[in-house]
Amino acid sequence: MKDSRPYPRDLIGYGQNPPEPRWPNGARIAVSIVLNYEEGGESCILHGDTHSESVLTDVGGEPLPNARNLNVESNFEYGSRVGFWEIMRVLGDRRVDATVYAVGMALERNPGAAAALAASGLEVACHGQRWIDYQSVPEAAERADIARNIEVITRLIGRRPLGWYTGRPGPNTRRLVVEAGGFLYDSDAYNDDLPYWTRVAGHAHLVIPYSFDTNDSRLQRGGDFATGEDYFTYCRDAFDWLYRSGVEGRPRMMSIGLHGRIIGRPGRIGALVKLLEHIQRHEGVWLCNRTSIARHWIANHSPAKEAQ
Repeated sequence: MKDSRPYPRDLIGYGQNPPEPRWPNGARIAVSIVLNYEEGGESCILHGDTHSESVLTDVGGEPLPNARNLNVESNFEYGSRVGFWEIMRVLGDRRVDATVYAVGMALERNPGAAAALAASGLEVACHGQRWIDYQSVPEAAERADIARNIEVITRLIGRRPLGWYTGRPGPNTRRLVVEAGGFLYDSDAYNDDLPYWTRVAGHAHLVIPYSFDTNDSRLQRGGDFATGEDYFTYCRDAFDWLYRSGVEGRPRMMSIGLHGRIIGRPGRIGALVKLLEHIQRHEGVWLCNRTSIARHWIANHSPAKEAQ
């Protein structure tokens, strides 16, 4: 029997006629560096959860039911104690603008990191109040977490967050984000190299896609990258292809995802330095935060303009 309901996925996108982004100053590519700050917001019975964390940690293993995994906890602590500061130094030394996806609970547990982010001027976007899978979280609880994440970042950073990225969203997440109001975009999508508009609860809503492939999580997620050099090589090749596309008249954007407990390790951080050096050797690169991309898209590619 044929399902008469509208198919909710968009498998077509821009197709063979993507819009000309018209990046500022004629840039051939927009590059968005993202630092994920999650350590202290992950699953842990100390946080009221029923199991330990098992995702994106060097030690791996299954979640322990009703027990702490001290090795996993310690691995996460490296990210907030050391890796975060290493990455912040690299970004600062090279004067790279970036976006920080901040988990509310994690930020509350490290006032020093929050103060450094507030002083840095980097964009701090919402990454959920908890770094958990929201697939089965009740709607009321998720709505409360969204409000709490906004409040925490506004209070600790001194700037109201304008971007949202859950990472492990549930079926209600995007609608609840739109209903909360005040956001320019969300990044819970991996389906394009350009921003695009969608409609949520009758409202036009901007999506700025993120990326798992040019993300340091691949050093742990599936184990297909063994070294920082693997990560550098892949990201360099992705940048080179997208830059070439821009030179040929098809500019796009590139997202580069970082984590303190992953790329912030001594054997990996050099790969980030090499990648930034490679990117900054090229002319016509717009290294920017995601709110800047959102404001540009809103100004130059409003839903009304794209419908023409």
